[in-house]
Amino acid sequence: MSQNLKGKTIAIVAVLVFFFYGIFGIPHGLTPSALKQAITERIKLGLDLQGGIHLVLKVHVEEAIGYTTDRDRQRLEADLEKAGVTGASVHKVDPIGHPDQITVSGVPLAKASDARTVLTGTDYTNYNVTTNQDGSETLSMKQAAIRDLQTSTLSHTIETITERVNALGVSEALVQPYGLGENEILVELPGISDPSKVEDAIHNTSKLAVYAVVSGPYSDDQAAMAALNGVVPPDDMLVHGNTTPNAPDQVFLLERASQVEGTDFRDAQPSTDVNGRPNLTFTLTTDAGNRFYQYTSAHSKDSATPGSMAIVLGGKIKEVASINSAIRDRGEIEGSFSKDEVDNLSLMLRTGALPADVDPIETRTVGPSLGLASIHQGIIAAIVGMLAVMAFMLIYYRGAGINADLALFLNLVILLGFMGFVGGTLTLPGIAGVILTIGMGVDSNVLIFERIREELRSGKTAAAAVQQGFGHAWITIVDTHVTTIVSAGILFLFGTGPIKGFAVTLTFGLLANLFTAVFVSRTIFDAILANKERGAELSI
Repeated sequence: MSQNLKGKTIAIVAVLVFFFYGIFGIPHGLTPSALKQAITERIKLGLDLQGGIHLVLKVHVEEAIGYTTDRDRQRLEADLEKAGVTGASVHKVDPIGHPDQITVSGVPLAKASDARTVLTGTDYTNYNVTTNQDGSETLSMKQAAIRDLQTSTLSHTIETITERVNALGVSEALVQPYGLGENEILVELPGISDPSKVEDAIHNTSKLAVYAVVSGPYSDDQAAMAALNGVVPPDDMLVHGNTTPNAPDQVFLLERASQVEGTDFRDAQPSTDVNGRPNLTFTLTTDAGNRFYQYTSAHSKDSATPGSMAIVLGGKIKEVASINSAIRDRGEIEGSFSKDEVDNLSLMLRTGALPADVDPIETRTVGPSLGLASIHQGIIAAIVGMLAVMAFMLIYYRGAGINADLALFLNLVILLGFMGFVGGTLTLPGIAGVILTIGMGVDSNVLIFERIREELRSGKTAAAAVQQGFGHAWITIVDTHVTTIVSAGILFLFGTGPIKGFAVTLTFGLLANLFTAVFVSRTIFDAILANKERGAELSI
């Protein structure tokens, strides 16, 4: 055997061993059950094969606009005050119908220029500023800024839900935009042992926030509206809550802009208070801590304007607390929480708060029975198809058929090994990609073998026929594989999870096929020719 042929053989064996390791890792034995366990540890099964939970969630991205303008309204008040513009009113005239607009009115004529400088400054470039007939100024969020905020809200929500699912130990979860609806998210959780816990973590997407209490409590909405002379101030809102277990609902008037909300929390841990009741200890970000300190300092019980704050979760007041002293970046949240609520709430805040509320619009539990049947039928189809193809190659191409069968076997090993190394998830479309790869592998060998036959019929020697056959078929094989890989790339870019799995499986299978059909097959032919006498016939 020549040195060149020996090097190619060693390379092929090394590739074979490497990808066998990708499939099995280091198995705990060589029995069929041990090998099966090793494969299942390396190659996971998708939702369609082993069952799990399928969710479609609706993200209320429009709420993020209201949260952003509420916070900007607070900041604008402070900036105007720093600029010496006193007596101005900064409010949202229609926070429900036009949450993207902030109105500034009552600016003294002598300070109009200073106010305009603040409004058109670099901190508010996301707003268009217009002057109204009454002399007030309206800041309207630009459409480009709204689109960016909606996009970032959807992206942030996907990241947050992914972190929550991962924190629960759910592997191979799929969280991605749902192409069938606007601002919707598809969540697929295969192989869940405790679906109720995961459903709680996904469904428990309420937003936590701390608001300043303006007035209350009132017994009901009618009593609240009577106390407010029938008008709720535009910068305030009425919120219901039950601060005592089994007590009737009460109504409070809260400032619309939160003092602290979910995105301001850096860490949160479940704990208990001095009475042994579940509570939550938290740490705020630096900016939020400074802002919260200013608020609690100005409204502590020893200040000139003592106040209280409401803990609101999912649009419901959970607790109203007096401010005993200033709080900076660390504190506790106490209220009528159960242990499960505290555990879920701390998980939500640790893994990142949602920028907007999310509602489940479709929940479907997928049983594994269909998956087991699909696996069984898919494996049977793959085995029968592979055996039929291998038998055909042996019958039609005789000795060269062995060459093709070995290349097909190695192609399958490389593909499964790749999935094992990357922790790939096998789905029904993925199985289809494997079978299609086998078909493409056969096609490549047919192209090469038929070309070799043509060269032999033209009177060339076996060695020359093999060289010319591979040389001429190579261009055609590359062309067919590249066009198919491009198609798979388009499927990956625009398809959903299972379709992406099909595209990935097909792409790597085609790359493996280029290696096996050309390099491996050629090496086997060279080895056969090296052991034949000059002028001997080639079995093909």
